[in-house]
Amino acid sequence: MRVALYTRVSTHDQQTLPLQVDALREYAKWREWEVLREVSEIGSGAVKRPQREELIKAAKRREVDAILVWRLDRWGRSVADLVNSLAELEAVGVAFVSVTEALDLTTPAGRAMAAMVAVFAQFEREILRERVKAGIAHAKAKGKFTGRPQTAAKRGAEVETLHTQGVSQAEIARRLGIGRTSVRRLLHASATSKTQKEK
Repeated sequence: MRVALYTRVSTHDQQTLPLQVDALREYAKWREWEVLREVSEIGSGAVKRPQREELIKAAKRREVDAILVWRLDRWGRSVADLVNSLAELEAVGVAFVSVTEALDLTTPAGRAMAAMVAVFAQFEREILRERVKAGIAHAKAKGKFTGRPQTAAKRGAEVETLHTQGVSQAEIARRLGIGRTSVRRLLHASATSKTQKEK
């Protein structure tokens, strides 16, 4: 099996890099796998990882059969990111092995473990969604405005003035820097309001 080794360290923890590389080489040797690539990145976990993205692209081109990492946190930025990237690899038939956690997607047990990780990622997303909903409900209850600023709604009078001057809807949108849909909606609301007042 042709494999790639991926290692990553933070800027302040570069001394563990040789340890990671040695552990991955030993594991590949034990499994009698051929190491085709060794990719190392240095930097914070929050930033993008260009080397990792290149490795995923190489995997999609089937230049390697498996990717080996020292620990899961060396690969994934979050549970969701981990699950998404593993799904990408699985979709193209590339295996993934985390040596420290003994997560080996070349085995049925490893694939079952990955499925469990996916369940926890979904659980994490649901919790986040519920927290956001609760936060919005709390803000509304206190009378605080939530959502994007209603910039188009504030331009109703200007839209109506330009419309009565014979300016096209497209030109109104361009002049005021709002969308055509917003212009149509404001004109429709204005016309509806006038009709109701006349009644």
